Amino acid sequence: MAHSDVYPDYFFHSWQIWPGAYGNPCNVEWYPKPENIRVKMTQDTPIAIMGSCFGRAVKETLIADGYSVITEEGERSAAKHASAAWERVYTTFCMRQIFTYSFDDWNPDLRWWQAPQTGVIQDPYRRIVVYPNQETASADFAEHCRCSRRAIETARILILILEMTDIWEDMTDGAVISMPSGPYVAEGGDMTRYRFRVSRYHENLKNMEDILSIMARYNPDCHIILMVSPVHLWTTFRKDTDIISASCNAKATLRAMADDCASRCGRVVYFPALEIATTYRSICQQPVFVAGRENFHISPDNFHNVMKQFYHFYGSQ
Repeated sequence: MAHSDVYPDYFFHSWQIWPGAYGNPCNVEWYPKPENIRVKMTQDTPIAIMGSCFGRAVKETLIADGYSVITEEGERSAAKHASAAWERVYTTFCMRQIFTYSFDDWNPDLRWWQAPQTGVIQDPYRRIVVYPNQETASADFAEHCRCSRRAIETARILILILEMTDIWEDMTDGAVISMPSGPYVAEGGDMTRYRFRVSRYHENLKNMEDILSIMARYNPDCHIILMVSPVHLWTTFRKDTDIISASCNAKATLRAMADDCASRCGRVVYFPALEIATTYRSICQQPVFVAGRENFHISPDNFHNVMKQFYHFYGSQ
């Protein structure tokens, strides 16, 4: 227990007081871990992961350390980032669409893009997944839905990594594309049906509530670990603020949403990857970001520390 001069009649656990404040030790090696950790995993626990580049790094590390990460569609390049060929998933909107098409009917008004010059078929809802023709695309997507459902149903721990609040929305039916990229966009495909906007707290909370509702129906015993990615946005389409403010807003919005879900749902916990990699790293006077062209990423040493803390929270190591 720790004592605070500000509240002389109250004793706190050390993880309840800011590290280094009022004589509370700042442990460089270990992030202050609460005592009520509700999730534990062994190397035999089936783990599914959905996210972007940070999720890919988490997946690769867990596999290298002997954990049982689910790897459906492992031969597909779109599966290297996650536990199925979801490709990189940046928003809760895209996550919700994945859960919807895996378990329920999902029929967006415009299902496929066809590149104007090469004629290749592109999936707007997964980042740069392309096919030679629509017949191949439809058959492969049907198989992907089966694999996606199997990955989600098999998991006993599901890690969802939250990244962005910037979305590109179809103004016809509200479907959200992954991002404006790939051959369709590069070859001048018509993007006038889509609008860019910043999604807000209540929308992201609704998406997560929908995901939790699906999980309650189809995999009620699964624990869900939410993380906010410490990888910052490298650009924003917003015209009303700068990139640093836009990125911080996205992280704050998703962090607040994750806190809400974890406080209300016993199957959900929040792992403070963002706090460990940024705030705590700074408190310990250690470098946060990688140097060079992509300095919005955290450094390899920082990432390895995040994973060490992850195992300290939940793992058998």
